[in-house]
Amino acid sequence: MAEKDPDFSSCKTPSASQVVEELKELWSMALPTTTSNFMAFFRTAVSVLFLGRLGRLELAGGALSIGFTNITGYSVLVGLTSGLEPVCSQAFGSKNWDLLSLSLQRMILILLLAIIPISFLWVNLGSIMLFMGQDKEITKMAATYCIYSLPDLLTNTLLQPLRVFLRSQRVTKPMMYCSLLAVTFHVPLNIVLVRVMNLGVPGVAMASVLTNLNMVVLMGGYVWWKGGEMKWKVGNNINSVVDLKGMWCGLGPLLKLAVPSCLGICLEWWWYEIVTVMAGYLPNPTLAVAATGILIQTTSMMYTVPMALAGCVSARVGNELGAGRPYKAKLAAMVALGSAGVIGIINVTWTVILRERWAGLFTNDVQVKALVASVMPIMGLCELGNCPQTTGCGIIRGTARPAVGAHINFWSFYFVGTPVAVGLAFWLKFGFSGLWCGLLSAQVACVFSVLYVVLVRTNWEAEALKARNLTGLEMCPSNGEECDNDEESNRLLVNGNIYNVC
Repeated sequence: MAEKDPDFSSCKTPSASQVVEELKELWSMALPTTTSNFMAFFRTAVSVLFLGRLGRLELAGGALSIGFTNITGYSVLVGLTSGLEPVCSQAFGSKNWDLLSLSLQRMILILLLAIIPISFLWVNLGSIMLFMGQDKEITKMAATYCIYSLPDLLTNTLLQPLRVFLRSQRVTKPMMYCSLLAVTFHVPLNIVLVRVMNLGVPGVAMASVLTNLNMVVLMGGYVWWKGGEMKWKVGNNINSVVDLKGMWCGLGPLLKLAVPSCLGICLEWWWYEIVTVMAGYLPNPTLAVAATGILIQTTSMMYTVPMALAGCVSARVGNELGAGRPYKAKLAAMVALGSAGVIGIINVTWTVILRERWAGLFTNDVQVKALVASVMPIMGLCELGNCPQTTGCGIIRGTARPAVGAHINFWSFYFVGTPVAVGLAFWLKFGFSGLWCGLLSAQVACVFSVLYVVLVRTNWEAEALKARNLTGLEMCPSNGEECDNDEESNRLLVNGNIYNVC
């Protein structure tokens, strides 16, 4: 049985001091992570700004390429890496340093394999877009941006796992400082490459790649620098020669966590791109697509907070389950959900109050501003559901049940949201607002499903027992003996029940 904390059991409601302590613990991680996420958003916004200064064609081509690379590349890498969250966080909680560092190496290997087909897609962006009927000039510009973005795939194979690796150990402030420092040089890099060297679109793409490379070097340097002091955290393997045999052993079980995690994130991420495509089929497509672009940039900005909260509560839940403290894991989950609800209310409030002025930050077009203002309250209601839904998915990942989140997102967005959006926008002629009502319906279905799983269908003691099995596995021998994949697989998957909802 998982060890219980005698001061906090299922029969006793947590005290106010325990709730406050958990709030401090959670937000001491979430605030720096939010800053890091906002820096990533700012980096993209700066790139779009410089593309816009180059001209309408460059902006259209760059925007097309950014959308394509998000769908086919970055969403996949971020999604796969999220499968590392339960293993690293639970391993840290149980003080299994070998599993912690070995899982990082395994995930890097998984991402290196994943970028091979992704690279093939990026190289052939021009052919794909022309086949889909896109404009030749825009496609040519998009293909150029995509080709020069290829090295970013390699930087992300290190950047994304390092973020999870450090966050699972509650090391978030150094990540924030690394992000701030790297992004500080992003604007000067764009000025030098785009204006001084007159490289145009390739210069914008190269600046983004170099900014991410700077971030990887800074974060990797921090781990290396603190390796001696943090030995009890990062494990011995991080400062030793990579054990290839140890990396391959258990790769399959980690993939069984990574693939559902990837699907859960990508299914939601892709749906926003589908909304943009559907907007192009409305009666006034130019107006609708322009408004969609502003609204999606706004949701991306707001998403930085719940995304940070989800990642941090995943780490907190995993840490406590790995340490055999199921009811502290439950407390972390409840505090995070309460925080997400407050954030959702804040988002609804400001989107309603500033709906008439917000679009003016992006455009002077009166029609676009009016259309954005009419939909902003609906978008705010979407965020009211999105905040607890995203946080709940983080909790589910922390309990090593990513398939549950993937199923919820699939059914909510594609069997609820898509039919509602198409029906309202095109059949019932609600137009642009109908698309966002479809998103609202998807978020409502999603948040109720996620809350049901977390609040009703989660047995926290059973999850702690699973964490004990997950992190109690023996490492593969490094003395040349056969690696028993079947035994490790059984341990990692807890006899095939790791995804079941208790």
